Amino acid sequence: MKPRRGYVDGPTGQIHFQTVGDGIPLILSHQSPSSSNMFRKAYPFLAAAGIQVIGVDTPGFGGSDVPDPRPSVRNYASAFAPVLDYFGLKTAHFLGHHTGAANVAEFAHLHSDRVESLILNGPPVFSTEEREGRVGAPGPTPIEPDGSHLKKRWNARVAATVGWSDVEAMHNNVLQTLWAGETFWYGHAAAYEYDITDAFMGLKMRTLILTNTGDDIYHLSCRARDMRPDMAFVELDGGTHDIVDEQPQAWADAVVAFIKGA
Repeated sequence: MKPRRGYVDGPTGQIHFQTVGDGIPLILSHQSPSSSNMFRKAYPFLAAAGIQVIGVDTPGFGGSDVPDPRPSVRNYASAFAPVLDYFGLKTAHFLGHHTGAANVAEFAHLHSDRVESLILNGPPVFSTEEREGRVGAPGPTPIEPDGSHLKKRWNARVAATVGWSDVEAMHNNVLQTLWAGETFWYGHAAAYEYDITDAFMGLKMRTLILTNTGDDIYHLSCRARDMRPDMAFVELDGGTHDIVDEQPQAWADAVVAFIKGA
């Protein structure tokens, strides 16, 4: 079961998406830096459960155009309405992972009438102190004749993924980072600049906080749970921020159970 790919015009340029399955529409928004490929192992499980999966590449990542100037989370959130319109959907369920959780939370905050339900996988509910000083351009990466600049990107990703075990997931993410080029840091910068509090506390639709105990921002999911005890909360055991690669069926099962109201 291979996804079909397409493009739609949006406020930031062309937006790339991939879709698979028929049934209940679910928009997926990935972590940074990555692309809709981060959900690739879960696509078959979601589709088999009667979900129409639509993975959207955040502007500047995957096949989507890089915005100019550097985008905010609100700019990223502007990509979803054109995708919904392309598919003729008035509403859909939305899921975002890490930076993607900020993107879908902002969209739900601005367009609650278009969001059937919301899944925040590792919502970045940073405090002001945690956000301060975390934004800044890393500068261009010199291209070395021996290719050592590629190894530096690999090493950086390994260092950021404590407890990693899935080499394929590591490889895929590094490829996505390299594909994003010199603007690979835009997503993290936008997430740290964004104060999710107003959007998160104002959400009125059914919402699930989804996490896993090995996620590097697991503590933020627990904070989000404490901030909104009225929201559903599900945690998977272990894993890293590559949980979709590591436990695709368990992850998809949790998503489907919530969407179908089980």
